[in-house]
Amino acid sequence: MSDSFLMHIARVWLAGKSPIMPGTAGSLVGIALAPFLFMPLPLWLRIVALCLLLWLGTKACDKAEEVLQKKDPQEVVIDEVFGQWLVCLPFAALSVWGYLAAFLLFRFFDITKPWPVNAAEKISGGLGVMLDDGVAGIFAMLSLAGLHWFFA
Repeated sequence: MSDSFLMHIARVWLAGKSPIMPGTAGSLVGIALAPFLFMPLPLWLRIVALCLLLWLGTKACDKAEEVLQKKDPQEVVIDEVFGQWLVCLPFAALSVWGYLAAFLLFRFFDITKPWPVNAAEKISGGLGVMLDDGVAGIFAMLSLAGLHWFFA
């Protein structure tokens, strides 16, 4: 894979180049694409898609850290897409309000980085970049499941 291709993946094309809050821009892209590219898949294929995204995202994040000479550069947002899709994983379908809640919950855990999100962030390289958002996504997923249960 070329460096250029991996940098486009890491930045989710232009989302990572957002002049303000690139992480939020990446999350918005992830949640906006979820109903079309992720949620229509059966559960087993969503799991496969997340595994592939983790693999490709890790490679892209490794390359971005090398090219940009920074640990977890702000313009790398593929990890936000991974985290947002992870929030949606167990749900058969989500309403517009469900997607909004998924977005807000993920951003909360991604920004505040409670333990063990902050511990995952300390893992070196692209895997650490991807995993801290994965852990934030799991926290948001569990919170969204709790909201679904409470309001059902």
